[in-house]
Amino acid sequence: MILLAAAGAAVGFLALAFAVQNEPNLSAIVVATISPGLKVAELLTPIKRESLGSTFGDFLRVAIAINGAFYFVIFAFGAAVAGRLVHRKGR
Repeated sequence: MILLAAAGAAVGFLALAFAVQNEPNLSAIVVATISPGLKVAELLTPIKRESLGSTFGDFLRVAIAINGAFYFVIFAFGAAVAGRLVHRKGR
């Protein structure tokens, strides 16, 4: 589980970097599919009126956490399916 969480956080961070870099060139649906944390952070972050550094830090925390959870669920589902397939072939 820890390995899946670490992999989810790493892939979520890389997906966020890719989505931010290519956001002007990609459609909103593709960006939201690759990095759902980016769109959630865009909706949640402007609520507070603080310094730019604090706002950007909150933006990154929200985006990376959402992306990490998103990719963790995908990896956990993939691991569960792979485990069931291996278990069936072992019979």
